[in-house]
Amino acid sequence: MDSCAITGPRPSRFKFKYNESAKECVALKSRIKNQLIQLYRQGIRNFYVGGALGVDMWCSEILLSLQKEGYADIHLITAIPFKGYDHDWKPEYKERMIKILERSDIVVVCQKPGASSYLERNRYMVDHADCLLAVYDIENPISRSGTAMTIRYAQKIGLPTIFIQPST
Repeated sequence: MDSCAITGPRPSRFKFKYNESAKECVALKSRIKNQLIQLYRQGIRNFYVGGALGVDMWCSEILLSLQKEGYADIHLITAIPFKGYDHDWKPEYKERMIKILERSDIVVVCQKPGASSYLERNRYMVDHADCLLAVYDIENPISRSGTAMTIRYAQKIGLPTIFIQPST
């Protein structure tokens, strides 16, 4: 087992929204980092991340920081749904994503923009991974979210899934 796909919601799904300095967000990022280190210790070196705002961006930044902290063999694969998917992002988020993309391998999953491109991106990541790390509120699930659909697909194909509960 050497690869992990990562899924989780956009910031708007959290109580703290886009406030990354909120204690809840800081605590969540810390739990994510600890889980990524644990996965690394279990042999995971390749991490597939979807390039979205929120959990995807945070995990990418954490993984890149871990590379500088002695985990140099971490390999970040950023799977984007299509070119230009981030056209309506605020400039500060675009700048953060540019830095992530400069330091990761990029996989462009679809050539045509559209809602189905996000689904294809998520399936691509799951199909190439040995496990799934999901930041997901299992106590209050949102069944029609991209995260939920990714989890269901992973479960359907028998991919082991590790959950991080955002609120605990």
